[in-house]
Amino acid sequence: MTRPSAAPDTSGSGASDRFVAGPAATSAQPAVRGNGSRGSGAAKHRRAPATEDQRFEQVLESLRTLIRDLEFADGLPAAEEGRVLQADVLAQLSDYVLPRVRRPDIPLLIAVAGSTGAGKSTLVNSLVGEQVTTTGVRRPTTNSPVLACNPADVDWFSEASFIPSLPRVRQQGLAMPGKDGMLVLAASEAMPPGVALLDTPDVDSAVSAHHEFAAKFLDAADLWVFVTTSTRYADARVWEFLQVARDRDTSLAVVLSRVPRKGRRQLLDHFGAMLEANGLGGAARFAIPETDQVRGERFTSNVADHIRAFLADVAGEAEHRDRVSRRTFVGVVESFRTRVPELARQVETQIEAGRVLDGVIGDAYAGARRHVDTTLAEGSLLSGSLLARWQEVAASGELAKSLRPRGKRTRRAKAEAAERGQRVAALEGAVRDSLSALVVSAAERAAHEIEDRWREVPGGGGLVDRAKAVPGGGLVVQRVREELAEWQAEIAELTAASGATKRSVARFVTFDHDVVALVLIMDLLGYERSRAAGEAADAAGPSPQRLLKGLFGAQSLRSMGTTARDNLRRRVDEMLGRERLPFDSTLASAGIPSEDSAVQLYQATYNLEISS
Repeated sequence: MTRPSAAPDTSGSGASDRFVAGPAATSAQPAVRGNGSRGSGAAKHRRAPATEDQRFEQVLESLRTLIRDLEFADGLPAAEEGRVLQADVLAQLSDYVLPRVRRPDIPLLIAVAGSTGAGKSTLVNSLVGEQVTTTGVRRPTTNSPVLACNPADVDWFSEASFIPSLPRVRQQGLAMPGKDGMLVLAASEAMPPGVALLDTPDVDSAVSAHHEFAAKFLDAADLWVFVTTSTRYADARVWEFLQVARDRDTSLAVVLSRVPRKGRRQLLDHFGAMLEANGLGGAARFAIPETDQVRGERFTSNVADHIRAFLADVAGEAEHRDRVSRRTFVGVVESFRTRVPELARQVETQIEAGRVLDGVIGDAYAGARRHVDTTLAEGSLLSGSLLARWQEVAASGELAKSLRPRGKRTRRAKAEAAERGQRVAALEGAVRDSLSALVVSAAERAAHEIEDRWREVPGGGGLVDRAKAVPGGGLVVQRVREELAEWQAEIAELTAASGATKRSVARFVTFDHDVVALVLIMDLLGYERSRAAGEAADAAGPSPQRLLKGLFGAQSLRSMGTTARDNLRRRVDEMLGRERLPFDSTLASAGIPSEDSAVQLYQATYNLEISS
């Protein structure tokens, strides 16, 4: 990459054309503009006292850790966009910004990128002055980029410093093809110290991994030399990459290759107009004619001399190198002021989706609790089989028979108790059946509501499928019946602990606590609100409330009723809570960002702004 002894010939059709616009008026001027105030941040972190350098590095490290630890939930809104932006910013922090903050004198990396068949490898060989990379549209190194540098700089591009996650192989002289996805390091004495040339994969490769690979290297470069052909320069993929360079204010040179003699001026003018229209009028511009002047996989004659002279100027003086790298560095850091908040907005989108999904769970099960409470309050359960079993017990006078005089039980009393026990057991079973059906139906309705509403959220259908696959989901009737049996036993213990409070009753009568517990349950289920009025109700025997008041008194009855009702609500809440666990656990494991992660990203952007 030494300066050619003679100026390039741009007049003849057999020589290369260089078309010029704006600041790139001479080959001696690098593709940079004066940075003005925009350069102050990078200049400060290079000249400032160590404490300021350390503070700036700490801010960048904190930002990298924050971005690295971000999670996005698959399938939900902003997942794909968020991950792409996350990987993009993280790669530039790790592979470009932080290495240059820690060591400002690292080699200048010039990435040669562009379209398929544009002759990038031939140009790289020509710029180096010897063959360091293989050429050809279908070359084996399509996804094995080649980096040419002076032997003194090879260590910098080792795994410890340059894109650590990327495997690489070192080769002296000609870089033979490496394995797919491997960086080939070609050490050459023809390369001046402090400068490296990178032959990147095609940005418009049919294999998406190839142009993603190319983007990774461009993110780590100080100067882009973008090569495209006279037939492909209008392709959308070309301009996607060029617009990235524009948005980041990356130091840039563009090369239009394979320019035919006929219509050359019109073609160059059109390409130049496109650059101007896309905000790239300040980029250095070069043209390479359509030529067969290639020997040993590099151009002969002076076909690429004007490009080599330009890069020699960039690389030849420390001031030029610093200007190029500073402009790109500052552009990248400046871009974080918009890219990190954009990442925060993607995070917020995911957080909001998580809130919506979580709110659906809360609403559904709150509705299930209200349904159970309303049904019990209205006495709606007291119908059908349950009411029939109660009427059998009440009409037979067995409630009164459960109250017996104190003293020794007769054989006849024992026989009557056994017969009474069958009817009471039937009533007890009907109570459990009715309550179980109520709780299970409320839980199932809540689950169906969640599934329907989750499917309305983009990506929510996948979460529904995952929730349904969680073991233990869905209430089992038998498990509910067992829970309710324990509740009934609690009520029996409650009546035993309270005892008959009226002395006239307690002195002469004892009673069956299980039966009295059932009477109390019937009262809690709203018998007084659901029974028929007048004589029809009286014909069925005494009301539960009248009987209980006779035993315990109004105040004690109210206390027991409140305790029993609260215990039932607690058990229902616990059962519904277990029912929602598959949804809660699915949402918790989905990878939705934490609630404070977006705020932290905004704060990190502010910290970066005040420290750079």
